[in-house]
Amino acid sequence: MSTIREGLEQRERETLAPQAARSADSRGRLKPEPEDDVRPAYQHDRDRIIHSKAFRRLKHKTQVFFAPAGDHYRTRLTHSLEVSQIARTIAKVLRLHEELTEAIALGHDLGHTPFGHTGERVLDALMPGGFRHYEQSLRVVDVLENDGRGLNLTFEVRDGIGRHSKGKKGFPVGVDAAERAATLEGQIMRVADLIAYVNHDIDDAVRAGMLKESDLPRDAVGVLGAGSSARIARMVKDVVTETQSGGLIEIRMSEPVLDATLAMRSFLFDTVYENSEATAEFGKATGILGGLWEKVRERPDEFLDRRVIDAEGLDAAARDFLAGMTDRFAVALYERLFIPKPWIGPMAWNQL
Repeated sequence: MSTIREGLEQRERETLAPQAARSADSRGRLKPEPEDDVRPAYQHDRDRIIHSKAFRRLKHKTQVFFAPAGDHYRTRLTHSLEVSQIARTIAKVLRLHEELTEAIALGHDLGHTPFGHTGERVLDALMPGGFRHYEQSLRVVDVLENDGRGLNLTFEVRDGIGRHSKGKKGFPVGVDAAERAATLEGQIMRVADLIAYVNHDIDDAVRAGMLKESDLPRDAVGVLGAGSSARIARMVKDVVTETQSGGLIEIRMSEPVLDATLAMRSFLFDTVYENSEATAEFGKATGILGGLWEKVRERPDEFLDRRVIDAEGLDAAARDFLAGMTDRFAVALYERLFIPKPWIGPMAWNQL
């Protein structure tokens, strides 16, 4: 008698496009384990990511604005959710595996530092060999979660997480085959990430009063449209139509839409990400993380995982600890370790 999972795997074979990844055909997990009776492999991976501690911490990690006072600014958590929604829309139209796409999207920033990309630059300078958040995201799911046992995800989810990052100059599509994710679902994640942050970061910057919609590059707006919803719709439609017309060989964008999207990204770097007003507080973040790096290495038994120290050294343990912090945890620990507390003497009637 077949299990519920096997029935769902059969449904995948019947309904997904020939180019889609299928749960039953996964290259497997780092450590072999019995599959769930109900959930196919990629759905199981998605659930493991959602229930992880690292995923919950994303709600207090910076996206663009440090610890924003307003209720409607994005965090790493809401960014991941928006990426997931865009990625699933693309996957659904192309008849690719939605849960695989979703798992990659929800897990892609698990290793991001506190204080956004400023935190990443600080750890990159402090850590011998450098620091890259996508590598740390893989480390979270492979090693750090589940009390050092990791989440034991499938190859396809791990591959998508490890290949999503583009940096300031990288392209979301059209990269060499050696740099692309092994699945179309993983390639969707790379472009959905850019679609999401280009649009929601504009929205946040407008809300913060840093720019107006009229400030956006006119040529790019002419191609993509005015307003986040219109731009996202234009980008998503372009991705699915171009990919379909190309026979689902790889995820594609048309040249005009790609050029306009990259122009929007360059505009954001110039006016928001590297804007002195927006990044003023991040200068302080450099001092916070630098101070914590030195202090926790001086007191490893108090703060760091002895198993990591013994296996990989003090720097690796300090990297894991700092990268896992939320913004507010890092600030609170810094205050505890570096800010002197006022002396409060005896509190009794004769002290009045």
